[in-house]
Amino acid sequence: MAVYYIGAYDINNFEEFKRYGPIVAALLPRYGGELLASDTAAYVVEGRARTMNAIIRFPSKQAALGLYDDPAYQEAKRIRQGSTSNGTMVLVQEIVRRGP
Repeated sequence: MAVYYIGAYDINNFEEFKRYGPIVAALLPRYGGELLASDTAAYVVEGRARTMNAIIRFPSKQAALGLYDDPAYQEAKRIRQGSTSNGTMVLVQEIVRRGP
């Protein structure tokens, strides 16, 4: 079953964080990941928006965790953790609707 990675965090060091995206983008195809949304200026409906909000679809939970655990992602994780704060990263299952 497909899952959606939803990540939200505050970017504290934009220069350093610029190195994160290209690493992740290069790994997404390996795990069937598809970037659906990424925004540093989200519209707040309720609560407090973070300075980075992203949604990535993966074909399975195992694929999403495969990217997260991939040795090639570990440098990107260090960059993200060192340049952001207040992070939340969750995986949510896709709803499969059957019939009309």
